[in-house]
Amino acid sequence: MQITILVVILFSTTILYVTRWIAIESTAILTIVALALTGILKPEQAFAGFSNSGTLTVAAMFVLSGGLVRTGALESVTFQLARFSQGSPRRLLLLLSGTVPAASAFMNNTPIVVMMMPVVVSLSRRFGVNPSKLLLPVSYFAIIGGTVTLLGTSTNILVDDIYRQLGGPGFSLFDFAPLGLIYVAVGIGYIVTVGYRLLPDRTPPLGLNTRGEGSAYVTEVVVPAHSKLIGRTPGQFMQLRSFQRPSPRRDRNLSLRRRIGRSPSAGQEKTVTHIELLEIVRNERLIVAEEAGELPLAEGDRLLVSGGANEITAFLKETQTVLATVLADDKQVPLSSLQQTVVEAVVLPDSPFSGRVMGELGLRRRFGVDVMGVQRQGRHQSEGLRGLSLRDGDVLLLRGAAHDLRQLRESARLLLVEGVEESIVRSDKNRQALVIMLGVVLLASLTEMPIAVLALGGAVLMILTRCLRPEEALRSLDPPTLLLLAGTIPLGIAIQSTGLAALVVDRLLGVLGHADPWIFISIIYLFTSIITELLSNNAVAVLLTPIALQLALTLGIDPKPLLMAVAFGASASFMTPIGYQTNAIVMGPGGYLFKDYLKIGTPLNLLLWIVATICIPIIWPL
Repeated sequence: MQITILVVILFSTTILYVTRWIAIESTAILTIVALALTGILKPEQAFAGFSNSGTLTVAAMFVLSGGLVRTGALESVTFQLARFSQGSPRRLLLLLSGTVPAASAFMNNTPIVVMMMPVVVSLSRRFGVNPSKLLLPVSYFAIIGGTVTLLGTSTNILVDDIYRQLGGPGFSLFDFAPLGLIYVAVGIGYIVTVGYRLLPDRTPPLGLNTRGEGSAYVTEVVVPAHSKLIGRTPGQFMQLRSFQRPSPRRDRNLSLRRRIGRSPSAGQEKTVTHIELLEIVRNERLIVAEEAGELPLAEGDRLLVSGGANEITAFLKETQTVLATVLADDKQVPLSSLQQTVVEAVVLPDSPFSGRVMGELGLRRRFGVDVMGVQRQGRHQSEGLRGLSLRDGDVLLLRGAAHDLRQLRESARLLLVEGVEESIVRSDKNRQALVIMLGVVLLASLTEMPIAVLALGGAVLMILTRCLRPEEALRSLDPPTLLLLAGTIPLGIAIQSTGLAALVVDRLLGVLGHADPWIFISIIYLFTSIITELLSNNAVAVLLTPIALQLALTLGIDPKPLLMAVAFGASASFMTPIGYQTNAIVMGPGGYLFKDYLKIGTPLNLLLWIVATICIPIIWPL
């Protein structure tokens, strides 16, 4: 009976984690309550995830990584690499393939990608390439680099912790390194050769425009009484060029658009700032672009235009028009200051805005910032912004003063990609942060001290040395991830204690019989990898580790090969933006679509599956 109830809880939890109908934190707490109320676990067992050494270690690693991010430990290195690349994107990619995996072997992957993304976007501008050619490789480099050590990813920490709790000796810091280094070599080889050719050369959806081409951000502009456009036609005020491309707002197949270019005056740089005129709305009458060339503009006209952040800002200033598609709490707010900036901001997985309705955030009242638009999975959301529920990886186009945008970034855990410097790094604390991290790594490798104790000690030193302020240390924590662990660790205990793990193993043996153990390794790895594409890598590791241990016990073999199959299968997730946070983070700024992950990540997943099937039995003999 308990097994049946547990299966129902597992199924319900999985559906909630995949669909995100409710917040991850809420699902985790409901799971804990369900396990306790049904009697599957005693209350102290159900709450064990909060005091679990794996959860505490992951939390401490977030703080350690936050200290390295705040002190700018990798930014200076990356810009030095840019010098060596000599303007070649492919050469820069090769240099990043050495830096990012090395850093992610000892830092949490998510802060590395968060820190590297604005730097890579800046370098993309400098080299004249789209960020889509670099951002996804950075995410992949961070993922494969995290497989090298025990500290590289929270998945390895959790597998080690569960192994120890169930009576095993656990893993040392570099036990993962033999296969992890092979993964790094194979992954880099694939990404810089085959993967680079498969990467889309796509202009990002909002203002992250590196080649001066039109972007896909769409907004409405209102012509007020004092505008320079009053009485003039678009053809008189701007240079026009007609061309055909699909319309984002109407069901019609093709829409003739006019590109609006602003020619430089004497003494100005010879660059052309342009936006695209899509439609004009006058007294609820819709006038498409091809009919508007000789139409004198009047007060109250609404122009639907497309362009990048900088282009839109320059257009508003020059024409003295104001934005209409602005979510500014309860009223439309005009562009009141020339000092206001338009920037793109990514909703990070640990942002308090994730899962909240846009209209309830009160950004104008609390921060003086307006929302101009939202982009989700490659599509621009121009209507219904007030009722839109934000998700991880959404990209917001924001308008406000620089100091207000910085305040919003700090409070809401948003990643500002352009327009305002990303952070004020404490470069004078750079060495202290690196020494603390190096100390944790050396002590973990040279002594028998528990990883949790060392990581917590390093986190405290980050605060005591002022590499991080206490409030910054708290913000560096990832509540969804930590609560996810607190909710799934009891599930792992329940799978073992109720006999569900033994039942699954018996069914598996009934299908495969007395097959060679390496076949079980291959199947466990493949199943783990596929499930990770839909669920969190941490949740998959916690749920499958007890089953792998039970299978090893039944087969009478060393459990390490099977545990490695779970750890590497849960970490090497490349096919979707769901399975790994870093994949979701780069989706918006890189302009990636879901199919891009399938096209690039599927061959890499299959390649590493083959590598694991061959190498695990050799490195850890059965």
